[in-house]
Amino acid sequence: MYHGLDELSQTNTVEVKVDVPDSADARWCIEQYYRELAERFDTGFDPVKSNPAPDEDLVPPRGYFVVARLDGHPVGCGVLKRKNPTTAEIKRMWTASSARRRGVARKVLHTLETIAREAGFTVLHLETNRTLAEAQALYRKEGYIEVDAFNDEPYAHHWFEKYLQSDSGR
Repeated sequence: MYHGLDELSQTNTVEVKVDVPDSADARWCIEQYYRELAERFDTGFDPVKSNPAPDEDLVPPRGYFVVARLDGHPVGCGVLKRKNPTTAEIKRMWTASSARRRGVARKVLHTLETIAREAGFTVLHLETNRTLAEAQALYRKEGYIEVDAFNDEPYAHHWFEKYLQSDSGR
């Protein structure tokens, strides 16, 4: 599977679609995500110690796994996981380093927000590690407000919440 993006132009369209969490592209994205967190976090990263997001929680109606593709090649992912009838959690947001600064993460986030609205969720939660400054900046820019911890994720230092408006109120 080809994952190099050097010869792809900046003008190519990023496509974000719901996928199954055990597809080859989804698995590749999650492996890359775990590898990057292990490199960037002060304490490393062990997915077994992190709050779980098992495959069965990432398929409708319990959740949604999206993969971002550029020219058909996976370059990012994100997850929407149901917490209760009104609240969902965004997890596993990741963009390949070679595809950053092209709006991939923003498009993944917007796609997850649209799915959340369509599924009837009114509140989104997410958390992130202190080393992921670019993620924190994106979430703040997109209207997420930092709140008190709502879970015991051992790798999280910042917790965010966003109340969704209906599509007509956007």
